[in-house]
Amino acid sequence: MNLTEKMTSSQLIFDGHVVHLYKDTVQLPDGNTGIREYVKHVGAVCVVPVTDEGEILLERQYRYAVDRILTEIPAGKLDYPGEDWTEAALRELREETGAVPRELIDLGDYYGSPAIMGERIRMFLARGLTFTDNDLDDDEFLEVFRMPLSDAVEAVLKGEIPDGKTQCGILRAAAMLK
Repeated sequence: MNLTEKMTSSQLIFDGHVVHLYKDTVQLPDGNTGIREYVKHVGAVCVVPVTDEGEILLERQYRYAVDRILTEIPAGKLDYPGEDWTEAALRELREETGAVPRELIDLGDYYGSPAIMGERIRMFLARGLTFTDNDLDDDEFLEVFRMPLSDAVEAVLKGEIPDGKTQCGILRAAAMLK
């Protein structure tokens, strides 16, 4: 069965710095038409940095859209379309935490809300960390802290860490390291 939809027209509704909102008309698999409103995004990376002691580096950061301080793994958007995922992950990890890994392992992609967002987040596990100075963006304010990976898994399973990429990254990293 062919489940794909074909765009027949596209209208840019909002062209922002980070997000670009579109309203498209599509031909559905049964031949009828439908409307799809969605956000295009350049893409992002996230990293589960694990110390030699089995702790992960986490961040507390205020998120305006949900009006909450969330616990997250280091993450950030690509600087431009087509930026190398690994280079972006290394940059974001160093900028936010000061950590530089000996090893960076690709954990695959994460799509947080694919019904309305085209944001693709490439996930990584970082090991063999050494530390230097961080270099936060001018509008970035966060608190970095450490937590045993086993405690982070427990916090995810208890619902104490609501951020989706962080949940997924922690659980993937824990499974890989077993």
